[in-house]
Amino acid sequence: QVQLVESGGGLVQAGGSLRLSCVASRSILYFKAMGWYRQAPGKQRELVAYITSGGSTNYADSVKGRFTVSRDNAKTSMFLQMNSLKPEDTGVYYCNVNFWVGEYWGQGAQVTVSS
Repeated sequence: QVQLVESGGGLVQAGGSLRLSCVASRSILYFKAMGWYRQAPGKQRELVAYITSGGSTNYADSVKGRFTVSRDNAKTSMFLQMNSLKPEDTGVYYCNVNFWVGEYWGQGAQVTVSS
């Protein structure tokens, strides 16, 4: 079992930046992937970025070059640095960890980008 808590969301103007944090209730060493998903109003949840236990990263085309996913050395936290934000980045951002046999989600953090 692991609990995930997101923080760092908020309201920002287009072109601005935000940094999301996802803190786990315990150190996470081996996993398939840790990722950030987002869900805009009226739309399905979509993958934004993920990082593997080996440190490989992958991004949705819509955020490449603007967002960066990373983890801390203690392996308890994951971050999403979001730069050059656009109104279409608005949504609830969820943290996820996939352990092959199961996955866990955080409660979500609202990100609103005004034009």
